Amino acid sequence: MSSLIVDVAGLTVELGANPVLRDLELAVEQGEIVAVVGPNGSGKSTLLRCLAGLQPPTSGTVRVFGAEPADDAAFWRSVALLGDEPAWYPGLTAREHLELMGAVHAEARMTVESALEVFALAERADAPPLNLSTGQRQRLCLAATLLRPSTLLLLDEPERGLDAGFRVRLARLLEEYADEGGTVVMATHDETLAGAARQVSPTGVTA
Repeated sequence: MSSLIVDVAGLTVELGANPVLRDLELAVEQGEIVAVVGPNGSGKSTLLRCLAGLQPPTSGTVRVFGAEPADDAAFWRSVALLGDEPAWYPGLTAREHLELMGAVHAEARMTVESALEVFALAERADAPPLNLSTGQRQRLCLAATLLRPSTLLLLDEPERGLDAGFRVRLARLLEEYADEGGTVVMATHDETLAGAARQVSPTGVTA
């Protein structure tokens, strides 16, 4: 069985009359961590949306787990996406948001209490997300993403709002995820996260 998780060939995306990605080639093996690096507006987020089945290509092919990505339940059972901050449920605490995530996934990767400890949220567990700092809300997003079972993580600038110390911890958490057989593709500006990964530019050049 092939260990190739992501296979992108000749990917071109045009939004309006503007080319965002052109002839991108990318292959990602199981257990690999890939950092997509480049300046703002270079197509990093668009690539992740293509991998998630949320942005159709203008031309070229995108295959995830050997098939075209599809925005359906079967696809999302294996894929976890961290993008923009979600719309939080009014009246629910940080703990309750994680409990909700755990309740809909019978085989969560960690318990809610473990997630609160790992992501340094235990002392703020009973606060609603909108009462948390920007960094705390980002850690809550990461906790929800990594709590749910998955074999592919798609992360769009996961370092947003995090202090330097937690960025180092996040790099270790992603390495542990890969050691378990998971695969990570992330768009990032952070040198710590990129340094622990194979780097790919939106032009398809591997660094």
